[in-house]
Amino acid sequence: MLPSQSYVNISFFQPPAFLMIGIPGLEAIHGWISIPFSAMYTAALTGNCLILLAVRRTPSLHQPMYYFLSMLALTDVGLTLSTLPTTLAVLWFDYRLIGFNACLVQMFFLHSFSVMESSVLLAMSFDRFVAISNPLRYAAILTNNVIFRIGLAIVARATLCLFPVPFLIKRLNFCPGNNFLSHSFCFHADVMRKACADIIINIHYGLYVVVSTGGIDSLLIVLSYTLILYIVMGLASPRECTRALNTCVSHILAVFVFFIPGITMSMIHRFGRHLPHIVRALVAYVYLMVPPVLNPIIYSVKSKPIREAMLRILRVKGQG
Repeated sequence: MLPSQSYVNISFFQPPAFLMIGIPGLEAIHGWISIPFSAMYTAALTGNCLILLAVRRTPSLHQPMYYFLSMLALTDVGLTLSTLPTTLAVLWFDYRLIGFNACLVQMFFLHSFSVMESSVLLAMSFDRFVAISNPLRYAAILTNNVIFRIGLAIVARATLCLFPVPFLIKRLNFCPGNNFLSHSFCFHADVMRKACADIIINIHYGLYVVVSTGGIDSLLIVLSYTLILYIVMGLASPRECTRALNTCVSHILAVFVFFIPGITMSMIHRFGRHLPHIVRALVAYVYLMVPPVLNPIIYSVKSKPIREAMLRILRVKGQG
């Protein structure tokens, strides 16, 4: 028994830490690259926190549409904070190590907030459908209690979907010396391919998560806007038609900003292994960093109430 036990202990290996590359091929200029990255992180955190403060401090914004916008901003803050520590550590201080268990924790939160963002965008499409199809009962249908339950369902969905992922990685046997990650954060598709074991379960479960969350969400969003267009085309006045569609523009832009890089990244990780590492790294950074930066800009430009509320907060802070 003892020889077999010692063999098992020796044959099963997990690295104490992973080594993050950052942006492959551009390690020499990480200091310069850190400038736009730091600016994007600052813009993402500032913009989304301003939206949260604007909705909280402005009674006129206590409406379903802006509550869902707050959920989107909160998710964007979480997504930003998931990658910020390790990315800036690599770019600023050339600190590339991340502990094995810390990597699994980061992976869980990174993917969880990504699933939450997809779910929030789906909820926002439902909000637009109710507002346009049944405007007189809009507030009665989307009560505070209903919105709170939708928020809980979004968090529960992401948690349940991603809970098995760290354990699926934990069961894998890794090869000594094969602990280099292609990003400055722990991404499931990247980490699992460093194992020297059969990863077919991880591949199938990862595909299941992508299809059952982002895949279904994107289809339901398309369905909701198909129904919205059908309703809008039935309006008698072209002016009413334009006004109704104008309320959806911000959400449509946010959907494109999130789903296009996400679909591109999924396709690259599954079918684009021949592509240079830098291409895969840059697409991942676009997917994780650009939506949190652009969403506050999109909504502040397209929504006058949000813009005015954000400007009031900035004026108060400036005077203080």
